Amino acid sequence: MPGRLRILVTGAGGQLGRSLRALADPLPPSATLAFADRRMLDVSRAGSIDAWLDRNPADVVINAAAYTAVDRAAAESEQAMAANAQAPGLLAQACARRGARLLHVSTDYVFDGRAGRPYTEDDPVNPLNTYGLSKLEGERRVLAHAPDSLVLRTGWVFSAYGGNFVKTMLRLARERDTLRVIDDQVGGPTWAGDLARTLLALATRPAIPGGILHFSGTPWTSWHGFAREILDQALGKGLIGRLPALGPMAARDWPSPEPRPADSRLDGTRLAALLNLPPCDWRPGLARTLDALARDADGLQ
Repeated sequence: MPGRLRILVTGAGGQLGRSLRALADPLPPSATLAFADRRMLDVSRAGSIDAWLDRNPADVVINAAAYTAVDRAAAESEQAMAANAQAPGLLAQACARRGARLLHVSTDYVFDGRAGRPYTEDDPVNPLNTYGLSKLEGERRVLAHAPDSLVLRTGWVFSAYGGNFVKTMLRLARERDTLRVIDDQVGGPTWAGDLARTLLALATRPAIPGGILHFSGTPWTSWHGFAREILDQALGKGLIGRLPALGPMAARDWPSPEPRPADSRLDGTRLAALLNLPPCDWRPGLARTLDALARDADGLQ
């Protein structure tokens, strides 16, 4: 690698891309960040990737571009596969040809949720829905074309950017007096700011061997528990005027076209040891997200 580490972030207009752009403190002075959104770089086209990297060489590529609409993925399977499988594979090939390293973000939904314990990187995969299938295929293509790549699985990502569960709960709390939220699906909410910091830490550690790693927030909770914390904090910050009655519901009673794993907790022990990371509590990240939304009313739309 040259003296200055050149890091490219794809999908710069999305939730994770914007969180990476907002972050600078973990980046050493010898590193530079460049950002490309889909208008600038179409990661589903090999020619677009090659043209960009020829003009803007990179030593590390963080792929933050993805299709994330879980409920629409079955009906839009071509779009999901193009973004989540084909594009990562093309990026991996382009990186391998240039000696660059790819950091690719994947999902806890590659698992079926039946293990009854947090999943390690070595556990068998068995996605239940089209979104999970597309992300699993992306993992496989990345590591097949560029074995030195790092695949970082995460889940339940939220921030002040884009659409996510936090914003949905705030909107529903303003519209309804009573809410029912799924209480029999468990995972680790992950603040996109923490995920961004972790990706940048990995990007600047070339000695970490390629493969799959897990990262998510703690403590683990259900969607219902996550919703309760969102609403409690939002009330204290004046983002909602009153607490709606919040009741639990079973996943089978939610009219979703795509099943989700009942328990998608990720064991992050391996990554924590590599980076010397303490457990990553998502609740301070939630507070920062709500503070950002309170400052920017447009962000709630």
